[in-house]
Amino acid sequence: MHAELRTAYSDTRADALGWYLGLRPLAPLASRSLTLGGLRLELRLLGASHQVLVHAPHGVCSETVACLGAQRTPLPARAAQRVDGWDYEFTSLVEYLPRDLFASRVRAMVADVEAHPGGIIGAYPGHPDAVTAIAAEYRDGVLSWSTWHTYPQERRIVSTRSRAA
Repeated sequence: MHAELRTAYSDTRADALGWYLGLRPLAPLASRSLTLGGLRLELRLLGASHQVLVHAPHGVCSETVACLGAQRTPLPARAAQRVDGWDYEFTSLVEYLPRDLFASRVRAMVADVEAHPGGIIGAYPGHPDAVTAIAAEYRDGVLSWSTWHTYPQERRIVSTRSRAA
């Protein structure tokens, strides 16, 4: 699923992203609901970020990676913890790429997520390389999702990988 995000593109920075667990649902600019392995997921694209909500009988797992201001936990390279009955793991990577590689990586990532059955991409108006994307899947009793946030003004791509079991 590909959505044009109806918001002004703001010159955010990769290092302004914060990581939040258990945050209340935020109003999305675009969203996709999926059922994977009997679990209901909401993939939400926010202004400069994402939120994934996983609903199950034993609780809701809410992950938000967003530019929400000063009260944030910087993106950890790796985290693992128990959250509302879930064994949750998170990893992140921030890459800086030369101009020619940045554009080709963004195009490849967009093509991959567009072809993914559990994917959603949000593109910002007027900035073809400014996107936020999520791809979710369920395999062998484990739910996982990957996200990408691109920052063309910095030529940075922030990628995350999460899993909940």
